[in-house]
Amino acid sequence: MSSVLSYESLVHAVAGAVGSVTAMTVFFPLDTARLRLQVDEKRKSKTTHMVLLEIIKEEGLLAPYRGWFPVISSLCCSNFVYFYTFNSLKAVWVKGQRSTTGKDLVVGFIAGIVNVLLTTPLWVVNTRLKLQGAKFRNEDIVPTNYKGIIDAFYQIIRDEGILALWNGTFPSLLLVFNPAIQFMFYEGLKRQILKKRMKLTSMDVFIIGAIAKAIATTVTYPMQTVQSILRFGRHRLNPENRTLGSLRNVLYLLHQRVRCFGIMGLYKGLEAKLLQTVLTAALMFLVYEKLTAATFRVMGLKSVQKH
Repeated sequence: MSSVLSYESLVHAVAGAVGSVTAMTVFFPLDTARLRLQVDEKRKSKTTHMVLLEIIKEEGLLAPYRGWFPVISSLCCSNFVYFYTFNSLKAVWVKGQRSTTGKDLVVGFIAGIVNVLLTTPLWVVNTRLKLQGAKFRNEDIVPTNYKGIIDAFYQIIRDEGILALWNGTFPSLLLVFNPAIQFMFYEGLKRQILKKRMKLTSMDVFIIGAIAKAIATTVTYPMQTVQSILRFGRHRLNPENRTLGSLRNVLYLLHQRVRCFGIMGLYKGLEAKLLQTVLTAALMFLVYEKLTAATFRVMGLKSVQKH
């Protein structure tokens, strides 16, 4: 129990949250472009820079940063939960021994499930707020009018029921493989480098963070597209089945995407997603590693976890 409630786990959680917020803020416009490409499937522009130029031209210079606060709030909570759970479970299981790739994957998977169940309502609200006021090409999208985070929660619960806050939970649970795969490769690559020298450089952390995220994102991207559509929840489609996030709806959306746009329709927006997530993950891990190391050094402590 002391490992779960330890100061070290709290440091990892805070550092992970700060790292993710810093990185997401820097690369936020890329995430805006990715979300538009995923949700507004009738948009003709295919490349990231063209979508961003369209958004700025039609909606204003600050439009790529629309919904920044709710996204950052959700990301901060999400990464705090994930890093805290990941490092606490790892401390309990590894108990000072050298970790393995298999253990990292299992711990990452469990941490991901805990994170999804606790933070999905935040992501549903921030997806709605981020797309509010957007000029869509798809006329089947129903517009929203939320005044802020609290009002969005209130309207969703009032109009769609409390379970709507967990829209997209099923694909989100499948997507726990994303951070699990990411952490598995990250920790594995980190161990390989540390076999050859005493410590990692900033460039080492940036590169292995980027590689780990690129692999995880490419493998799980089709499910991320479905997740975005279900979280947004404003499409007039599949009215006979309103259990958003069910296996039936996930398969329905995947089939519709392939039928309308071919197999590559499942990867629409991947360029923006890779640019955003790879750079964000690399910068996040860099800030995370530097901040945890600095904190432990200042407090005169050593991390209890061995890599």
